[in-house]
Amino acid sequence: MDFIMSLGWYVIPFLVVLSILVFVHELGHYLVARYNGVGVDVFSIGFGPEVFGWNDKAGTRWKVSWFPLGGYVKMVGDADAASTPDKEALKKMNAELRSKSLYYKTVWQRIAVSIAGPAANYLFAILVFSVLFATVGQRFTLPIIEGIQENSAAAKAGIQPGDHVKSIAGQKIERFEDLQMIVHERPGESLDIIVDRNGHILNLTAVPTLSEIKDNFGHVTKAGLLGVKGSKPGFIQRSWYNSWYYATKETYNLSVSTLKALGQIIIGTKSADGLGGPLRIAQMSGEVAQSGMVALIWFMALLSVNLGLINLFPVPMLDGGHLLFYVFEVIRGKPLSEKAQEWGFRIGFGLIIALMLFSTWNDLIQIFFK
Repeated sequence: MDFIMSLGWYVIPFLVVLSILVFVHELGHYLVARYNGVGVDVFSIGFGPEVFGWNDKAGTRWKVSWFPLGGYVKMVGDADAASTPDKEALKKMNAELRSKSLYYKTVWQRIAVSIAGPAANYLFAILVFSVLFATVGQRFTLPIIEGIQENSAAAKAGIQPGDHVKSIAGQKIERFEDLQMIVHERPGESLDIIVDRNGHILNLTAVPTLSEIKDNFGHVTKAGLLGVKGSKPGFIQRSWYNSWYYATKETYNLSVSTLKALGQIIIGTKSADGLGGPLRIAQMSGEVAQSGMVALIWFMALLSVNLGLINLFPVPMLDGGHLLFYVFEVIRGKPLSEKAQEWGFRIGFGLIIALMLFSTWNDLIQIFFK
């Protein structure tokens, strides 16, 4: 009984967060599709058999399905949840149905519908961050060095307590968190650091050492370290007038750091051990939920950014894959052949399955065997 209750602390927050993000994503597709005159047969949260649902006046079946890891919008002319065109059904359509089919819309309308899902996730994240920054505040630590570890990269570079870091590797530093993000991504690289020491501007050079860092959830990742301690962290409350700016900047920085991390994994300079899947996200959702509602909402915004970004990857079956096909269509003046698209979807399906298996294996190793 205790095990079931403990499991619920992880599963329930995960399913609530995921369902909200999936709804936001699919609602983006739905709204832009309807705006462009596309008929929508099904709007589903989850996959598999239906748990409950209803039909609206436009003929769309809104439903919740048994398998909750995802969702889809099935439009007129789609063969499945991945928006694969149903060639046989398309051939038999009358003029009225053709006018409602995404397949027969202009390439620019199809691009708009495909990009609407990821865009909705980004807009949702910006909205959530904006509200948090204007109410609770944005986590903010001044980039002032309070402590230096002996024999660390910072000590060897000549950094001293009291130094106010102005820039690293040509990037302006406003928060200590900005410094951490840059240093973590560049172990072993020579970084130019500009500091303000009692009103004097100094140019220093440091090489972050490769170290293992344990986060608040006990997960260990490899990253670059200078060996410095920042000032006491706190929160700075933004005004409602400019909170959206800082929220947009936060969303952009999260996207860039994710892309950089994935790039480092691909070229082999960063371990793929930190690549997590549904189990890890469920674990983190439960642990964050125990830290309070604000932490869970922040985590939801973070996941929304990642969901939007991942769906833009040029992998067939994802929104980015559809966009890739449409870009080829714009360049060529006609769609790719059916055979090319079929092979594209097969490759995309294989990549997604491989990634799911790999990330799930990582989850099992990190959660149960460490």
